[in-house]
Amino acid sequence: MDEVKTQTESKREKVLNLVKNIVTWVVVAVAVFMMIFTVISATTLNRNDRSLFGLKMYKVLSDSMKATDFAAGDLVFVKEVDPATLKEGDIVSYISQNTENFGETVTHKIRRLTTDADGNAGFVTYGTTTDTDDEKIVTYPFVVGKYQFHIPKLGYFFDFLRTTPGYIVCILIPFLLLILSQGLTSVRLFRQYKSEQNAALEEEKAKIAAEKEETQKMMAELMAMKAQMEAQSAQNVQNVQNAQNAQTETPSESAIPPQPEQETATETEAETASGEGQVSDSQ
Repeated sequence: MDEVKTQTESKREKVLNLVKNIVTWVVVAVAVFMMIFTVISATTLNRNDRSLFGLKMYKVLSDSMKATDFAAGDLVFVKEVDPATLKEGDIVSYISQNTENFGETVTHKIRRLTTDADGNAGFVTYGTTTDTDDEKIVTYPFVVGKYQFHIPKLGYFFDFLRTTPGYIVCILIPFLLLILSQGLTSVRLFRQYKSEQNAALEEEKAKIAAEKEETQKMMAELMAMKAQMEAQSAQNVQNVQNAQNAQTETPSESAIPPQPEQETATETEAETASGEGQVSDSQ
C-alpha cells in the first residue's frame, strides 16, 4: 500500500514538474518573442530606410483598401523593386505628395501607368474602397516597394508594444514572472539541498553514534576480558603459592619418623654397653 502511494506521489510530482517546465518555457518564449517584436517595431516599422529580410513593414492607417485587400491596423509587408517593372493592378507603397497626407507612406493600387507634367514616368494610384484616384501622380523616386502580404491587426499590436503599458504587459511582466519562477525554483532546490544535507548529517550522526556504541560495547567486552584475565592470573598465582606451600610442608612431616630409629640405636648402644659391663664384671 505504501509502495503504491509512493509511486502515485512520484508520478504526480513528475507531472507537476513537467507542467511547470512547460509554463516556464512558454513564459520565456513569450517574453523573448515580445522583446524581438518590440525591437523590430522600434527599428523597422514605418521606416523607409530599414528592412527585415528584404521586407519593409508599414501599419495601414486607413480603410482605403479595405474593400479588396487590407484594413486599418493591418501590417503590410513591402519588397523594394525596380519601379519600371510595376504594372497596372499592382499594389505599391509610396511616399505621398498629396496635400492631405503629405510625406506619409501610402499603400494603394496602380490604376494605370502615366507620366507627370514634366514627363517623368509614374503611376495613377487609388484606394479600392473609395475608387477615387489619388491627387498626385506617383513618380519612380517616390516608390518604396511592391506589396507582398499583410497580417491583420498586427500594426495595432506593434503600436501597443511601443507604449508604456504595452512594455509593462508584454515584456516586463513576463520577465518578472520568469525571474519569480526561477527564484522559486532556486528556493525549492536550496531547500531540497538543505533537507538532503540535513538528512545526510543526521545519518552521519546516527552512524557515529552507532560506531560509538559499538566501540563502548567493545571496550566493555575488553574490560570484562581484562578483569577475567586478571582474576585468572590471580587464581594461577594463588594456585602456585598453594603448591609451593604444599611442597614446603611435606619434608617437615617426613622428618618425624626417623626418631624411633635413633631411639632404637641408643637402646642398642645401651645394651651393648651393658653387655660389656657384664663381661667385665664376670672377669
